[in-house]
Amino acid sequence: MFRIGEYIVYGAKGVCEVMEVTKMHREGIPEDRLYYVLRPLNVQGSRVYTPVDNDKVVMRTLITPQEVDEIIESIPEIAELEVPSEKLREQTYKDCLRTGDCREFMRVIKTLRGRKRDRIANGKKVTATDERYLKQAEETLYTEFAVLLKMPRENIPAYISRKLEA
Repeated sequence: MFRIGEYIVYGAKGVCEVMEVTKMHREGIPEDRLYYVLRPLNVQGSRVYTPVDNDKVVMRTLITPQEVDEIIESIPEIAELEVPSEKLREQTYKDCLRTGDCREFMRVIKTLRGRKRDRIANGKKVTATDERYLKQAEETLYTEFAVLLKMPRENIPAYISRKLEA
């Protein structure tokens, strides 16, 4: 069980702080079932209530600062996603993001940045779907990195660039 004050990753909400572990006093909810009250870092003023034993959404502890650097160093070797068809593109992105795995998030980012670069070079616009998933992947991953490295979220892209150039 996570502790109050701990930062965790909660599905698509990304990094959240555990604010409370409590019971819900509502009709239809078992009296003894425990819930986390989570505060997503990416959405000011928001709260998430989820059962402690929720097995439908990925809830995990944050990786370590050392793992952040390992992921960054492995970016050149991370393979871009292979999307079998345009019809499956969005589902492929969703499936990767649902894993909650930082390397999968980086795969999505790398894939979408490359696709964006190629589309622009060919005089095409970037699709709204690509933009949405790129933003979601970056926001979630970079927020986790920022918490772990104790730096502002907006400094993470420059940090990654410096690490790759070193």
